Amino acid sequence: MEAISTNEFAENREELTRIIDSVLTQAKTMGASAAEADVGVGSGLSANVRKGEIDKLEYERDKGLGITVYINGQKGNSSTSDFSEDAIKKSIEAAIGIAKHASRDEFAGLADAELMATEFPDLNLYHPWTIAPEAAIELAIECEQSAFDADKRISNSDGTSVSTYSGLNLYGNTNNFINGWSWSSHTIDCTVIAEDSNGMQRDGWYSKARDFNDLQSIKDISQEAARRTVVRLGSRKLKTCKAPVIFEAPIASGLFSALITAIAGGSLYRRATFLLDKKGEQIFSDHINIYEQPYIMKALGSAPFDNDGVTTKERDIVKDGMLMDYVLSAYSARKLGLQTTGNAGGVHNLVIEPGTDSLDDLVKKMDTGLLITDMIGFGVNQITGDYSRGASGFWVENGELAYPVEEITVAGNLADMYKNIISIANDVDPRGNVLTGSVLMDTMTIAGE
Repeated sequence: MEAISTNEFAENREELTRIIDSVLTQAKTMGASAAEADVGVGSGLSANVRKGEIDKLEYERDKGLGITVYINGQKGNSSTSDFSEDAIKKSIEAAIGIAKHASRDEFAGLADAELMATEFPDLNLYHPWTIAPEAAIELAIECEQSAFDADKRISNSDGTSVSTYSGLNLYGNTNNFINGWSWSSHTIDCTVIAEDSNGMQRDGWYSKARDFNDLQSIKDISQEAARRTVVRLGSRKLKTCKAPVIFEAPIASGLFSALITAIAGGSLYRRATFLLDKKGEQIFSDHINIYEQPYIMKALGSAPFDNDGVTTKERDIVKDGMLMDYVLSAYSARKLGLQTTGNAGGVHNLVIEPGTDSLDDLVKKMDTGLLITDMIGFGVNQITGDYSRGASGFWVENGELAYPVEEITVAGNLADMYKNIISIANDVDPRGNVLTGSVLMDTMTIAGE
């Protein structure tokens, strides 16, 4: 497979800009008081293997156009993957027709023109990987075999994949705004199964990055997948108890994703959040600092503007444990009588300030308790903050891993859990939009036998 070339993207950008401009012009001509459109094109390859054989090879080439129109507070939208003039015209007409029959919403409409982004820094997000399908398959087979070779107890595979995708997205509206950027994302994922006299266990590891040169090596991915699987052999249940808990970095991000949901405009104006009216109040331990940093080079959540075209900005969300700001789009901000924070579409690189401790340091500091390395289910009540999820990991005694555990549930309330964070490690996981290290938390309820 060949990724879309830089020259082809340049040509696409010119053509897609023309399409958006045409959509906005036609929408106004057809009676829209305001309109916006987003358009994207991209191509990708995914090679999956299992036990040395090709399981699935997928090649995709995508394109899509979304159109939203406003007629004095009435909103309509439509979409199409056909970029012909006739198809686009019919999509605009469909959006106009929907708007005319929609209920009026006084808060609907574009973000204010003066809030539109005017600077568009290159955040180094586009690094196409021109890997051939045969090479991707060979790489996946090599990774899986390396995991098998790492330990004789690795008896089976749940699949290894190598995937790459490159795209170009543009957004425009009738505030005389059109812009966008090219991007890429690449992943190598290995999942294996280990077996001994105690039974079978499954685990894995993956690496994800904008630039394929930043992916972990095949050896590192496969060795970590094997290690994480083998150490789970002989897992036991725990007696129900209360103890300190460490959330390993890859799953600790969920704690802070729940925070963003709780302070997002939609939750606030529906009054469906345990953090309602908490701005300016202490919601974390006073040593916790959380930032939004949308301009980190190559990061998976970086963006110069949000889905409304509003400039993103670096800001404090939690400072010294105090909630400093919400996460608002133009629409939710209007509903709340506030100003947008440039978060239509979500937060852009939520950075939880790490401490100096390593994960091993946290384990020693905890002394006795539970290290969680995997979770299942989604047991968070956003209205009350009640938290309950299935978990597996390791019981810790005297600052050392004692034995693996499974089929347990950890429970608490996020309002209390946030205030009970003792330390955040420096093992920050870069593979997503929430950048955090492992989290040591004071006492939680652990339900077992």
